[in-house]
Amino acid sequence: MMGKAIQDLVGRVMVDRDFLADLVRDPDAVLAGYELTAEERSIIMLALGRGTHDSEEERTHTLEQVMLKRWAT
Repeated sequence: MMGKAIQDLVGRVMVDRDFLADLVRDPDAVLAGYELTAEERSIIMLALGRGTHDSEEERTHTLEQVMLKRWAT
């Protein structure tokens, strides 16, 4: 069962492109407003690929795909 916080986060990511951009740019600040499990937070951070050479656009696409596959189905 999916928790309310991750439901809210996924829903907002799906409808608010500015919010998604903020999440990709500064995930720690954005995620601070959500009570996520350690696993949920870890999955999101891994999807963002911090430390890789992917562009912001590529990280955004990857994050969307992971969130949709993991929590929106």
